[in-house]
Amino acid sequence: MNKKTTNILSLSVQFASKVKNLPTRAQFRRWVKTAIKKDINMTLRVVDEPEGRELNNKFRGRDYATNVLTFVYDELKVVENCSPEGKSAIHGDVVICAPVVEHEAAEQHKELLAHYALLSIHAALHLQGYEHEEDTEAEEMETIETALMLKLNYPDPYKDDSKT
Repeated sequence: MNKKTTNILSLSVQFASKVKNLPTRAQFRRWVKTAIKKDINMTLRVVDEPEGRELNNKFRGRDYATNVLTFVYDELKVVENCSPEGKSAIHGDVVICAPVVEHEAAEQHKELLAHYALLSIHAALHLQGYEHEEDTEAEEMETIETALMLKLNYPDPYKDDSKT
């Protein structure tokens, strides 16, 4: 008998943006939960451009706001109240810059919520060790992201509709 295990997500969402029409906590939870294969303790902070730029400059040496930043802390550390029986979990922070997400969605002619969903999934994958520095890594992440987006009933985020 196969027993399906459910991964535990402890998610705190902080809204530090003046942008209107942000996704709800429940939407962020649904998107991240879809992408996790390990227990996760995550703080997701939605920010405006000044904070996004400051964090990207401080931690990546890039003087501009980017769409999403992911910080992993003490991978597989035992996190209180996240996993039963002292099971280990990944602990990390995610920062999403709302004005950048809005700009990208408009520029790419994508539904705003679909773009937030993709970036939430992308960040959750990074927390679990996925990277996209090499072409093969990028292809693997894009394949997983596409499957998860389709599972959530969003369009393929990497399909170029301008060629049809």
